[in-house]
Amino acid sequence: MSPEKIYLDNNATTRMDDRVLQAIIPFFTMYYENAGSSHLSGITVQEHVEEAVWNIAELTGGKPEEYIFTSGATEAINLTISGLDHSKRKHIVTVSTEHKAVLDTCRNLESNGYTLSMVNVEESGLVNPEILREAVTDETLVVCVMLVNNETGIIQDIQQISSIAHEKGAFLLCDATQAVGKIPVDVSALGIDLMPFSAHKFYGPKGSGALYVSRDAKIKLHPQILGGGQQKNRRSGTLNVPGIIGLGKACEIAKLEMEADAARISELRDMLEKELLSIDGAFINGSHEHRLYTTSNICFPGVNAEQMIMRLQHISVSNGSACSSITSRPSHVLKAMGLNDEEALSSIRFSLGKFNTASDIRQASVKVRELIEKLRA
Repeated sequence: MSPEKIYLDNNATTRMDDRVLQAIIPFFTMYYENAGSSHLSGITVQEHVEEAVWNIAELTGGKPEEYIFTSGATEAINLTISGLDHSKRKHIVTVSTEHKAVLDTCRNLESNGYTLSMVNVEESGLVNPEILREAVTDETLVVCVMLVNNETGIIQDIQQISSIAHEKGAFLLCDATQAVGKIPVDVSALGIDLMPFSAHKFYGPKGSGALYVSRDAKIKLHPQILGGGQQKNRRSGTLNVPGIIGLGKACEIAKLEMEADAARISELRDMLEKELLSIDGAFINGSHEHRLYTTSNICFPGVNAEQMIMRLQHISVSNGSACSSITSRPSHVLKAMGLNDEEALSSIRFSLGKFNTASDIRQASVKVRELIEKLRA
């Protein structure tokens, strides 16, 4: 009998909540109609979509008409950065620890004649507001800073960063993929103009995401997908109704249970860190205080993280972003925070979720300790 799987890679993706699955199933069978159809059945499906949008807006603080549905955060990021009206301003500011979806899209624009300023972070993983302020000019169109880092869990002061961007008349794009559904996110209070996020990061379905676009900011977006003119011509294509329903249900559940989940998962992470940080030389990468409760990125000097991940077998952990962890290159996030190649390649991300138990943590801690002893020997 094979050992039971222990999943500690929830920043990569999460198991779908059973209640989300049950909410989705009828939209493959009973309510399968196109939400854009004008007959009664189509209108009924559209009403369900509108209810989902209301739940999404309730969780994130926007108005229902301010959301564009996408296949996920990566598409939403591409739509935003590539789709913004660059006719008057051609300067973009971002941060060296952003997700590759942001960095690669920005660099693509840079190769096409736009100016890109890359702001480095401090050893803590946090952006120095004064250095950011120096980078933003009267020519800056958008400042791109994520709310929670996917590799380290570092939480940026988005409210302050928003003020810096707005001082120069720039928009703030805030990738909230690792934040929505895990911590309170209010786009109005934080001063966010554009915010992408994905359902599968907080117990919803893969292939479903959204982009918040502030109505007050009067943002002009050029569509990147053309076709039937759906979603006010901003993103054509038949709506992924099951995906939208799943995203809405995940938001509804998060609104009710996020606080309790946070308290329980925090205890599990503290338990994990108590065990693993007692290993000789181990240390946490980045700020201890300004960090998401789900995430521990720990360096184990003298240990090859890739070898360790393979030998952990049924215990799932990561050495970086799920989008780039198949390579053996050191994490660009950890390198930007001042780690050398050896330290970055000796670091492992443990990301916990609401389905983890104390038994998971105890078993994983014992196995990690055993492996480190073997690998160091």
